[in-house]
Amino acid sequence: MARFNRKGVTKILFAETIADEGYMPTLVELTGATDYTKQIAAVEGFSISNQEIETPDMDSTFVSKIPGDDSAEDSSLTFYEDDTTDTIETDLAKGTTGFILIARKGKASGTKGLDVYPVRVASNSSTVTADNEAAKLTVRFSIIDRPLTNATIPAT
Repeated sequence: MARFNRKGVTKILFAETIADEGYMPTLVELTGATDYTKQIAAVEGFSISNQEIETPDMDSTFVSKIPGDDSAEDSSLTFYEDDTTDTIETDLAKGTTGFILIARKGKASGTKGLDVYPVRVASNSSTVTADNEAAKLTVRFSIIDRPLTNATIPAT
């Protein structure tokens, strides 16, 4: 098993539209998506968790569980703020809908590991601090439908 570091490999993009109802982007949609990888300082969430259901019975003192509802974790991207443009503030303004695409193993065609999250921007706010660090802003996303996970990067 070859291990790797996500930095320098994983790509994070935003697409305004994906035509496929199952959220599988075409190569044109993937190529046309905005690549924010270089501007991202931190990633939170973008994962699914399950709320298991306890199923105790009278035959045992062991409480078994079955899978229950799935839900998305609170998700956000923290960007480095740009002092000459406001691209992130305008392109990812509150209320904007689209898709966060995470190519976990890179964007080469035929590569597995593409996750597509249908999202709505919940908030877009700068982080103001007196600390000795780069200016940042955080965009929080509501994941509005079940994401497509572990898809293959399209070849055509």
